[in-house]
Amino acid sequence: MPALTSPHVAAALVQRIREGSWEAFADTAAAVGYCSRPVRLVGSSTTVDATSGEVVSTFNSEDAPLGALYRRCGNRRAHVCPSCSRLYARDTFEMIRAGVQGGKQVPQDVADNPLLFLTVTAPSFGHVHGTRPNGGACRPRRRDDRTRCPHGRPTWCQRRHDDGAEQVGSPLCSGCYDYTGHVIWQWWAPELWRRLTIEVRRTLAAGLGVAESRLKDAASIQYAKVAEYQARGMIHFHALIRLDGPADGGIGSPAPAPADGRDLADLIRDAVGRVAFTAPPAFPDDPGHVLRFGAQVDVRTVRAGSRTDDPAGPLTPAQVAGYLAKYATKDATSAAGPDRRGTPHLRRVKDTCRQLHEHSTRRRVRCRATDPEYVDPYSLIGKWAHMLGFRGHFSTKSRRYSVTLGALRRARVRWQAIAEESRRTGEPIDTADLEARLLADDEETTTLVVGAWAYDGTGWETPADAALATAAASRAREYGQWKAAMKYTNHTETEGFWA
Repeated sequence: MPALTSPHVAAALVQRIREGSWEAFADTAAAVGYCSRPVRLVGSSTTVDATSGEVVSTFNSEDAPLGALYRRCGNRRAHVCPSCSRLYARDTFEMIRAGVQGGKQVPQDVADNPLLFLTVTAPSFGHVHGTRPNGGACRPRRRDDRTRCPHGRPTWCQRRHDDGAEQVGSPLCSGCYDYTGHVIWQWWAPELWRRLTIEVRRTLAAGLGVAESRLKDAASIQYAKVAEYQARGMIHFHALIRLDGPADGGIGSPAPAPADGRDLADLIRDAVGRVAFTAPPAFPDDPGHVLRFGAQVDVRTVRAGSRTDDPAGPLTPAQVAGYLAKYATKDATSAAGPDRRGTPHLRRVKDTCRQLHEHSTRRRVRCRATDPEYVDPYSLIGKWAHMLGFRGHFSTKSRRYSVTLGALRRARVRWQAIAEESRRTGEPIDTADLEARLLADDEETTTLVVGAWAYDGTGWETPADAALATAAASRAREYGQWKAAMKYTNHTETEGFWA
């Protein structure tokens, strides 16, 4: 995408001003929040009163400023669309914060329940280059302790790597690195997380002295989780885990005594160590893989009035929420960094995904000759090569953790309708129970929208328009950071989200 200083952008801007279409572009870009890749639709719609059948309004894309209806792309990835990803991060932030402090129809009492911040990582599949604290050497060894691997490559590295350097995350020896194990673990990482949630509940039931089937009558575990790529291309999970009381007590019901945050932390550490999954063979000679989480498990109690930039200190709920929301907008491409997206290491991970897909295709052909219903567990792994084999959601939560992202999006649409109606009629907005009305599960439908729309394309008409929209989104982000700094006395509490 060209920069604003590009002659092509300047020429396109001058051309729009000359032909009188600048205001139309500006209005359209503002309407979609300066989305980088909006979806263009053509067609028409009619809004009808559901009771009387009266036509309330009509709309045709030909009447739109640019002759088409532009809608947000909705992509959560920051490197694809800064505007939509920021909106997604804000929704995720509000969803997570509501689960730790209350609000958005979540009772304030939820803040009194034990809350933990959990990080689980992937195991090692071979030594990799990395950064070290205080700028230390990557893998230092004394001269009398420097050995070489079976392929003749050194098992040490005296260099000091910067963050984002191409070597960071790459193996010291690609021949020794277990790429097959890497991809298979990544493919089944969602299953490991599912088993961890089961094991935590099972362990909690044993600790409370109740049957696992009756745990919901005594306590419940609620969580919000995001996935993040490490430099080596492996996923690790961050999660806020909250201990509630009985499920029938509603969201945030008081936690059972005498359980507290420290008890829950010990319980989770034990559960992580017990979780294992035997992956199905990926190819004929595959000896099999017993998958587990890595040895690095961090479980910390969240307490108010502290900071997350102190590695040894307790965590602030709002800042942890911002941390999780920030990483929910990343993927394999953005997390790797602009200088590392095409490294030999990441390319080989993708190639391994495709190789396992080829093995799966051949096995599926053989097996379906005798079993037409056969489904191979790796049949889709090739389609996830661009995600380095990870097929899970980047942001998930338990059902009763807090408000849903869908409810927040629905509330935004309802607010726009209420604001538009206020502007049309001149009547002030009734703020009584406004939040409850915006977040209500059901809404009485008084109008019916009948439309006929066709897809006309994705993106702006020219790369210059896309550059202008992206630049405007960046300015809006900077303005949001400034407002956050002005609004909060201790603005560092939320800078993890706004950054």
